Amino acid sequence: MRTYIFLPPVTKPTGGVTVLRQMADILHQSGHEACLVARERGGWRPEGLADAAPVLEWRDLKLTESDVWVVPEGWVNALAPGLYANAHCLSYVQNWAYLFSSMPDGVNWHSLPVEFLAVSDPVSRFIKETTCKDAPVLRPGIDRNIFYAPESKPGGRVNVAFMPRKNKALVEQIRAIHEHRCGAEQVNWMPIDGMDANGVAETLRAAHIFLATGFPEGCPLPPLEAMACGCLPVGFAGLGGWDYMRQTLEKPRYTPWIPLRKVPWKGNGLWCADSDVLDAALSLGEAVTLFQERDPALMTALAAGQKTANAYSLEAQKAAVLELWEQL
Repeated sequence: MRTYIFLPPVTKPTGGVTVLRQMADILHQSGHEACLVARERGGWRPEGLADAAPVLEWRDLKLTESDVWVVPEGWVNALAPGLYANAHCLSYVQNWAYLFSSMPDGVNWHSLPVEFLAVSDPVSRFIKETTCKDAPVLRPGIDRNIFYAPESKPGGRVNVAFMPRKNKALVEQIRAIHEHRCGAEQVNWMPIDGMDANGVAETLRAAHIFLATGFPEGCPLPPLEAMACGCLPVGFAGLGGWDYMRQTLEKPRYTPWIPLRKVPWKGNGLWCADSDVLDAALSLGEAVTLFQERDPALMTALAAGQKTANAYSLEAQKAAVLELWEQL
């Protein structure tokens, strides 16, 4: 059984593309015949990685019935080679919001001989409710050798890290509300933009709070990376974040309606309904107070964050990929 994983034509690796590359590398390095398949010659390719899975050009792809063809959601047309070859076709849904995008007229998931993989439990539930198909969960992992907590955080004003590209207009509203309520000098704002993984990790280690403003999300990695680096995250779950996000406050203003899976950690952040900028700003103020007053609840939340990050390690991802492939 050979595994071919579709590599979308991107100029730089997004989180989802990185997960696809990690999957290919895990299988390749574990003795499976696996490779990435590049749609366009000018797109991004993994470079400089030791023992990385090979990259096959699209024109050289020749699938058979015994092969596995993995395509991320949103690229329905890329399933065609696998469908024509009667290969084992898997749609790896990394963001629920794109499950039905790019569907050709007259085509739906009921008519396609395609199975699903889901990046998180909420995404799996979304797939089940909308397509009536089961979707085993294959979670991503973060590199704990890069994303780890410092021995201590900086003194002085509280540092708030955020990603401007994640719903920029909402970030600006949250910041404006917070500054009107608490003053413009209460916190330092630390944008994370255009950095590599090491740069992101260094910024997060210098930050106390991470403002999560991404949605929709499948299994958002930035809040996990922030937890790993010792930050208290505040903000949106994007639905998929509820795979691991749990409320720190005993009486939070928002409680998700979807059933949450049982996890071995307690509250690891202050979470709000998506796009609720008022709750996000209020939660940000509460998080700042936890640091300023050195509230014991803060240490409990940070410890829960470490436990959460450990559950999403690269080792956990590798074990999950290999276990799933043994079942195919």
